[in-house]
Amino acid sequence: MRDLQSHRWMWVKALLFVVIGLVSSALLLMEAPDWRVLLLLMLAIWAFCRAYYFAFYVLEKYIDPSFRFSGLTSVLRHLVNKR
Repeated sequence: MRDLQSHRWMWVKALLFVVIGLVSSALLLMEAPDWRVLLLLMLAIWAFCRAYYFAFYVLEKYIDPSFRFSGLTSVLRHLVNKR
């Protein structure tokens, strides 16, 4: 599978991720409409966003600037091989 090159399709992909996130969050809240569920959902989303940021930005810019990661499996493979 080759890299996505078109800026237009990158925006479409980003929009689809946002739509998936909004629809799935709304369905979860409709299933269990409680402020605690909303809070836990927001915390989970925030935590995964920070982990994603760490996996790509922090590792690449500060921990190992010589390596370019192509995905989460690439990060895991690099961390296992580095040990």
